[in-house]
Amino acid sequence: MPPSSPQFSNIDPDAKAPSLRRLRQLSRVLDKAITVPGTEISVGLDPLLGLLPVGGDVLTLVFSGYIILEAARLGAPKATLGRMILNLIIDSLVGSLPVAGDLFDFAWKSNEYNIKLLEEHLKVPGSTQKADTGFVLVVLVGLILIGIILITIPVLLISTLWRVVTGG
Repeated sequence: MPPSSPQFSNIDPDAKAPSLRRLRQLSRVLDKAITVPGTEISVGLDPLLGLLPVGGDVLTLVFSGYIILEAARLGAPKATLGRMILNLIIDSLVGSLPVAGDLFDFAWKSNEYNIKLLEEHLKVPGSTQKADTGFVLVVLVGLILIGIILITIPVLLISTLWRVVTGG
């Protein structure tokens, strides 16, 4: 089918450049904004915000979810969006665990991986079918459910710990 077909992204490739640039900047801020002096190790806001109980992980989920929703708007196919969502799920669920999750966040750069997936798709415009609106809606609902889980896990862990400490 020709790239002008309605099932393919109808966004002009030149119009995608500013969006991609904005998403790259957001990914950099989240995953590797600061380089540790004397090393090649970099850290972003994702692991730092993850240190904030409950709210930090939810906030990074919102920013990372925005990258995925923009990828869908730019015409990324279901397969690419699925891989991006998997990266985000791994980052969010493992990252929500106290201490171990914070250490994991320093190493796992899901936003960087997701930008690479989007860039791979955009190298060959019109070569794959873009995700439909229903799929994007399912992604959005899924991200909201993950957010609820991210709030629930620490609350349950703290509640359990409190009962163990207080003997009640």
